[in-house]
Amino acid sequence: MYGFINTCLKFLVAEKYGEETWEKLRIQAGVQDTFLTFEVYKDEITMQLIDKACKMLDVPPDMVLKQFGEFFFEFCKRSGYDHMLRTLGGNLYEFIENLDALHSYLSLSYQEMNAPSFRVEKNEDGSMHLHYYSDRRGLCHIVPGIIGAAALDFFNTEISMEIVNQTEEEERTGKKEHIVFLVTQKPVFSYKKRNKFSSSPQYIADSGRQIEKQLNKEDIEKNLNKIRDRTSLVSICPAKKNHWETIRGIVTLGRGKLLRGFDPAYPTTLWIDTKTFCNGLPFHIVFDEELRVKQSGVSIQKIVPGLQTMGIRLDHYFSIVHPEVTFTISSVQKFINSQFVFRTRREMMPESWKQRPMLELRGQMIWMESLQCMLYLCSPLLRTLHELEERQMHIADIAPHDVTRDLILLNQQRLAEMELSNQLERKKEELRILSKHLEEEKKKTEALLYAMLPKHVANQLKEGKRVEAGEFKECTILFSDVVTFTNICAQCEPIQIVLMLNSMYLRFDRLTTVHDVYKVETIGDAYMVVGGVPVPVSTHAERVANFALGIIIAAKEVKNPVSGNPIQIRVGIHTGPVLAGVVGEKMPRYCLFGDTVNIASRMESHGIPSKIHLSPTTYYCLKDKSFEMTERGEIEVKGKGKMYTYFLIRNRTATENEIMGNPIKESDSDHESVQSFQESRIKMIQSSCQQAMQLNSDQYQPPTIAMKYIDGLTETQASYKGRSQERIMDLTGKTHDFESYGCLHGDQQPGSDPYLPNQERIKSAPEEPQNRNVRSNFCNLV
Repeated sequence: MYGFINTCLKFLVAEKYGEETWEKLRIQAGVQDTFLTFEVYKDEITMQLIDKACKMLDVPPDMVLKQFGEFFFEFCKRSGYDHMLRTLGGNLYEFIENLDALHSYLSLSYQEMNAPSFRVEKNEDGSMHLHYYSDRRGLCHIVPGIIGAAALDFFNTEISMEIVNQTEEEERTGKKEHIVFLVTQKPVFSYKKRNKFSSSPQYIADSGRQIEKQLNKEDIEKNLNKIRDRTSLVSICPAKKNHWETIRGIVTLGRGKLLRGFDPAYPTTLWIDTKTFCNGLPFHIVFDEELRVKQSGVSIQKIVPGLQTMGIRLDHYFSIVHPEVTFTISSVQKFINSQFVFRTRREMMPESWKQRPMLELRGQMIWMESLQCMLYLCSPLLRTLHELEERQMHIADIAPHDVTRDLILLNQQRLAEMELSNQLERKKEELRILSKHLEEEKKKTEALLYAMLPKHVANQLKEGKRVEAGEFKECTILFSDVVTFTNICAQCEPIQIVLMLNSMYLRFDRLTTVHDVYKVETIGDAYMVVGGVPVPVSTHAERVANFALGIIIAAKEVKNPVSGNPIQIRVGIHTGPVLAGVVGEKMPRYCLFGDTVNIASRMESHGIPSKIHLSPTTYYCLKDKSFEMTERGEIEVKGKGKMYTYFLIRNRTATENEIMGNPIKESDSDHESVQSFQESRIKMIQSSCQQAMQLNSDQYQPPTIAMKYIDGLTETQASYKGRSQERIMDLTGKTHDFESYGCLHGDQQPGSDPYLPNQERIKSAPEEPQNRNVRSNFCNLV
């Protein structure tokens, strides 16, 4: 079938049941999403779509096919075949009778079309028997849908169609399916919209005209009565009427339609001689019941010289291509209303023709009862000028009155337009596929960009806008690092360090999603997150605290490559104001500036392994919440003097599964099984370096369940005051200009270079000099 049929089926499912249903149906049937109109596809694709649609929609096949038939009629009208269909006949009988002629015309363009065939018979009671022939089995229920929709739309008639016979057609060489429908008609005198096909303005206008004709029957009767009255008065008032007065007297007033039936006039003798007839109709054949040729046109004699011998059998020189019937007079009479296509037999053609394509003739059969002979009026079946040249024929060989001359020229242009349309359709499909791939790549790029920068910042940069720095009056910052990381690095291969950090960071990254905190940076073993930035929230301290509890648990799942024991991390948290902005153009980063960053880093560096070290401000933010904390006491903080700090112990109300973002189980024992599963996965990953480098969190992590927080309005929400001369105050009470943002770090002395590594930071942790140096660079950077 051509792609036009499959496209129609796609539109039916999409419009009636939705695009999602079509997508599911397409996937189940294993077919592509789009079909080219002039491309030929296997019948199995259409059959598979119909079969899957019946199963998916739980609808019987006959209902699906009937619905498809109704929609196919409407789809043909939308596609530009409306006027062509309307002009097939003035009533339903004529419409069906000329369907084969329509298919024959369309075959000029759709050269590989294998259309069904129709034959209709009138019954005495006004009903009809419709004979349907098709090579495709199981599609007969489409016919009631198409014919019913056409009858209602074109002729304002409702019909019912019932299958009365279903057999194999023995007279058909292709053993086609033969279905006989009993068609009964019932006129509709109503403007009511019967279905979606009768809702168009054109239909309403046509229906109005049909109804108007019915309503004018009364006027016609009145006019007839007037005519009778006038004729009855002729004897009383004799008046001679001329010819035109008589004609006007029998014409419906204002309508121009004769009330009497038409009786043709025939001459007493045929005023045309044999020679003129054979020259005027150069393509015709007369044969008798035994298929013996009695007469033929001059042009067909020129192509098939054997026809010059009268009395030869027609089936020796020609075979019937359409309709597919045996070459007998009874079969021809049975399908006399169909167009017949003859093809010359190669073995009977002259030597000059045997290397050319065989000539096909198309025309109608007329039975001459008085002579008991059949007249075949035909023309060469040629689609293009190329086919004309292949047979070494010329336009002059066709009679001037034969429209085949015009059809060849017009169809040549139409085929060129169809080829151009087909190319455009192919290019459109290629562009659609490329656009789809481009959209997928765009999503990947945006996902990568949003992983590096906040979404609103990334969108502003994409639009070429300048991202101004913004002040956040209160947020919570967390730092963490691995205990004895320098020693581990000294005793391991670099790839082992990469594997360990990757395994740890994947778990930490997942927890940022669970608690909706922003990951700022990782340098070496240092991990930094912030709550309340870039989107201000009132629960920033709770989010970061729960995140800290989560990473303590997650770190126990990561093994030390040297000892094989779980690694230990230090965590420090501080709450305070910061300034946030984008730094750089080559690799722009969203960075935090302010003394709050320094104090958070100090909380981590002065912390204890596997403990969460809190500053006083963070403690006051959490003390009225559901967290258990304990005092550490007063300690000396490098660059800040003495500070009273605390340790975070646990969340009294949240379970471990909630903190870790795991599905909530009835018992905590389930978490242990998940943990053991994750550990076994990590061992497998660490055994293969190549696999580990391609590791991603979706491969082994359980589903992520975000923890719920109830946020109120904050003072800093959506406030951005990025001005070059704006002044902000740090925790010590000193004010600093935004221009010298390096001095926002409280441990730097006036006049010192803010971009140089902080040497005091190195002195504060002599046991890990290399690691502290990296951390110092990081603190000065942010």
